Amino acid sequence: MNIAKTYTAHILGLDMEKITVEVDISNGLHSFSIVGLGDRSVEEAKDRIGAAIKNTGYVSPKQKNQKVVISLAPAHVRKEGSAFDLAMAVAYLSGSGDIEIDCDNTLFLGELSLDGNVGKVYGLLPILIQAPVHGFTTVFIPKENAEEASLARDVIIYAVSSLREVLEHICRVTPLKPLKPRELISPIEQNYTNDFSLVRGNESAKRALEIAIAGCHNIILYGPPGTGKTMLAQSLTSIMPPLDYDQAIEVTCIYSVAHTLQKELVSTPPFRAPHHTASPISIIGGGAHLHPGEITLAHRGILFLDEFPEFDREIIEALRQPLEDKIITVSRAKGSITFPAQTILVASMNPCRCGKGKENGCACSPKNIELYRRKISTAILDRIDIWINVNKIDYHKLGTDKSEGESSKNIKQRVIEARKIQRDRFSKIDLSKQKYFNSEMSADDIKNHAFLEEEARKVLTGAAEKMGLSGRAFHRIIKVARTIADLDHSKNIIKKHILEALQYRQKM
Repeated sequence: MNIAKTYTAHILGLDMEKITVEVDISNGLHSFSIVGLGDRSVEEAKDRIGAAIKNTGYVSPKQKNQKVVISLAPAHVRKEGSAFDLAMAVAYLSGSGDIEIDCDNTLFLGELSLDGNVGKVYGLLPILIQAPVHGFTTVFIPKENAEEASLARDVIIYAVSSLREVLEHICRVTPLKPLKPRELISPIEQNYTNDFSLVRGNESAKRALEIAIAGCHNIILYGPPGTGKTMLAQSLTSIMPPLDYDQAIEVTCIYSVAHTLQKELVSTPPFRAPHHTASPISIIGGGAHLHPGEITLAHRGILFLDEFPEFDREIIEALRQPLEDKIITVSRAKGSITFPAQTILVASMNPCRCGKGKENGCACSPKNIELYRRKISTAILDRIDIWINVNKIDYHKLGTDKSEGESSKNIKQRVIEARKIQRDRFSKIDLSKQKYFNSEMSADDIKNHAFLEEEARKVLTGAAEKMGLSGRAFHRIIKVARTIADLDHSKNIIKKHILEALQYRQKM
C-alpha cells in the first residue's frame, strides 16, 4: 500500500480554503475513485488525469490492476471546478513510485488537458495572496494565469504549461525560473469621452457629484428625461482617482473570482451600470456557485442604477444592508458568503413614470405619481446622502461651441486632495478595518473628527427639527458637511458647510 499527499486550494467567497489531496494505491482489481464531496467536473478528473499521465510518458492508472482512491479533504466542503487536476496527478505519480517529492509547503493549481497541458483556472489571485498565511512558500500555476499571478508577493510562483514541466522541475531535471513580481505602474492620464467641461449648465449637479466622489457618498439625480442625468453619471469616471495598490489588488481579486478578469490589473475604479431588467441575483450576488453580484463588482467604484424606480422592488430593498455596512452577505441553502460592497451608489430617476413633470404637461394622476415614488422606501431614501435636481438646460448654452466650466482634471485634483485628508485622518485610528472615506464614519468618529462650530450646530439642529430627520439622516448630513469642509481645506465644519449639506437633502 502506498499513500502520497499534495496540496491545492479553492475559493469560498473571497477566502482561500486549503485542500489536502491524499492518494491511496493498493493491489487488486482496477478501480479509480475520487472522494471528498466533489462536483461533476471533479468526478470527470479521473479521465483527464489518466490521459494526461499517459501522454506525459508515464503509465496511466487505468492500465494497472490496482485500486486508486483520491481523497480531497476536508470532506464536508463542496469541491467545484477543475483546478485540483494538477495536484491529483502529482500525488498519484508520487504514490505509484514514479517520482519522489517533498511538497509540504507547495500548492498545485491547474486544469489538465488530455495531452498533459495545464489550463487556466479562475479565482487564482486571492489564493496566491493568502497562500503565505497558510504556510505555503511555493505555488505551481498555469502559464495562462501568469499575468494575474505576477501581482502576488511573498510566495515563489512557477508558471507552467504542462504536467511534464512540473515533474521535470520536481525531479530536478529541468529547473524552472520563478515568476517575477510585477510592480504596479501608475496609470497613464486618460482622455475621457465625457469630460465635465463638456457638460453644459447644471453647475449645482456637478458640484454635488464632486462632493459625492470626494467622500464616497450615495447620490440620486432626479429630473425630466434629456436633462443630462445619464451623461453626468457617466462623466464621473473622469474625476475618480486611481486605486492604490491594496485597493487595486482587492478589486482584481473580485474580478478573478467572478471570471471577468482580463489580463491587466484593475487599476481604475470600476463603473458598473446594470439594466433595470437585471435579476436580483445578478445585482446582489449568489446563484449556484455563490458568485459576487454587480454591487460587489462595483467595489471601490461606482454602481450606477439608471431609472432607479424601474428596478425590481426586491433589488431596491436588498440594497439596505450593503449601503449601510459596505458589505453584503449572501445566504443560501448551501452556505453563506460575505462579499465587500464599498461602492458609491449613483441613481437617477424621473419626476414620474411618464417623465415629463408638471412643467411639461405631465398627465400622470397624483396617485400614480405617488405609487412611482413609493417604489423607493423611506429606509432606502435615508441611506442616500445627496439629492440633486437636474434641471432643463438653456438652449443657448447647448448651442455654443465654447466649453463651459472646469475640466475633469481640475475637479479630480480637488477630489484627490480631499481624499488624502480623509486617509490621513483615519490612518491615525487603530482599527481592525481600515477606513478611507467620510461616509464610513461611525458615531464615535463623527464626535472625534467632525467638529461643528456652535453656529453650524444650531443651524443643523433647527433644520433637523423642521425637516423631521431621522438619526441616520442627521449623521449623514454631518458626513457630507465634513467632506465639503475637506474640499474647502477647513479643519472644522462651519455654517456654510452645513447649509450646503442641507441643500442636498431636499427630496422631490
